[in-house]
Amino acid sequence: MADIKIPQRDILSLNMEPIQNLVKSLLLDEELADNEQKYQLLIDFPQAANDPRELSEIPEIRLWFVRLDALYPWFLFLLDWKAGELARYAAMLVPHQFHRTEGIQYNPEALEIFVMSKVFSLSDSLPKFGIQPQSRVKAIAQLLGYELDDEFLNSLA
Repeated sequence: MADIKIPQRDILSLNMEPIQNLVKSLLLDEELADNEQKYQLLIDFPQAANDPRELSEIPEIRLWFVRLDALYPWFLFLLDWKAGELARYAAMLVPHQFHRTEGIQYNPEALEIFVMSKVFSLSDSLPKFGIQPQSRVKAIAQLLGYELDDEFLNSLA
């Protein structure tokens, strides 16, 4: 497990340097596959004591994640899913609500669009790094509540 610290100043300026440095290092060393599900993003964004919002409800943070996802649509491949990073990443990009008893509730249509976008982008980009995408794509979809047909995934190869 490795942490990537994202300070408030980087969020407010949409600075991607910490991510860009990591990506350059991984791609230069051709170690992308060795770093699957290894990273956590530590968001340092101080809030007032009376601010009840979750980080995913703060527009500046969401905008930073939109930029991250636009630059590196495969970045979630590197995030530690077991630590909840995949769900948090999705929450930054998919409209949702928090329920006290049921937890996070994504907008179903928006989540479906997000999942299919990730299916297509990962199916296209992971092979460029020498990584077979089918099992990874299927796992991401399952963690977000979707079942993908193997025949459909094979048609994307």
